[in-house]
Amino acid sequence: MTAIWKERLDELKQVIEADVARGDYYGAVLRIGRGGVVVFDEAIGHAYADGERELKKDDVFSLFSVTKAFTNVLIMRAIEQGRFSLNTKVKDVLPEFTGQPREEATFWHLITHQAGMLGVWSPKPGMYLDRLQELYDESIAHVQGASAPGEKCDYSPLVNHVLMGMALVRTDPKGRNYQTLLHEDLFAPLKMDSTSMGLRKDLDSRHVRPDMRGTVPIKHLSRNIEGDHALFEDPEVEAPHVGCASTTGDLWRFAEMLRREGELEGYRILSPRMVRLARKIHTGDKPNELYKGVALRAGWTVPPANQGLGFQVRGTGVFQHLFGQLSSPETFGNYGAGSTMFWVDPEADVSFSFLSAGVMTQAANIERCGKLSDLALSGCL
Repeated sequence: MTAIWKERLDELKQVIEADVARGDYYGAVLRIGRGGVVVFDEAIGHAYADGERELKKDDVFSLFSVTKAFTNVLIMRAIEQGRFSLNTKVKDVLPEFTGQPREEATFWHLITHQAGMLGVWSPKPGMYLDRLQELYDESIAHVQGASAPGEKCDYSPLVNHVLMGMALVRTDPKGRNYQTLLHEDLFAPLKMDSTSMGLRKDLDSRHVRPDMRGTVPIKHLSRNIEGDHALFEDPEVEAPHVGCASTTGDLWRFAEMLRREGELEGYRILSPRMVRLARKIHTGDKPNELYKGVALRAGWTVPPANQGLGFQVRGTGVFQHLFGQLSSPETFGNYGAGSTMFWVDPEADVSFSFLSAGVMTQAANIERCGKLSDLALSGCL
């Protein structure tokens, strides 16, 4: 790393320290690599509001919606294995998924958030959110189509990935449950040894309990543990939309696999052609209905959805974005609930993973992540 890189990346650390000192969030663990070489790897700040526990590089965080990235990749892998295609109607794999207009949705509609169902956080008020079968049954029963598939892009917090998770289980040639196939087909091959669906018992002592700080609109109930968000502490969870826990190092390995177009250390998850298709924009100039509301409330220009196959894509234009202003148009990644994010910039050859403590509001998190992304890129280019 050249002297100017180090100087710029030192500035990145100082900015995070200032954010933490100001109380924007409690702390963060961040890893950045360029061309596969780690250039920044820091744990900054604390795990909780009391400031007593300093963050460590191997701390385990609840990933929230970054979990969706794992589901997305396994869906793309299933497509490459011929189990179904992007054009397959969901009802052809999940015959319970009937009723107009939703039954016209394909897997392409699901993975690009264009299936036409309302973006609900829970299919039924007050239910446990820890079992795939129950999430699936209640989604089928209660979440109907609100618009024709393909008409709108409306981020799906839960239902689309519950459907995709069930499709993976139903078509799995080995008959595995979702937790097992995630581990065997993704986490183990990528040596993501501190990543699990549900909080694996051996990870509990390193887990940073999420502090929602009033920013998340629902409870995440577990039948096994008491607490409004106990799902994130329970090892017996199958929630394909929010249920994973991981470290920044493991998430960086996942991002590296994507930077390398589907392969890491000799193990191929996806083909380069699938990764290149995934990082293209599939939603035209449509806005994302959820983030249209965030932008309007914040007084921002409404950005295009720029949705790829499961991934958010930077695209072109100047507007508030999690990946900042300096990232190239095909930069792609995912984020979760005001605290977690990864991205890959293929042009800059940079991979970025970020997990933080103290959940922020959506608008504040977009500003924070955009700022840190720009600092990272300015330090690596």
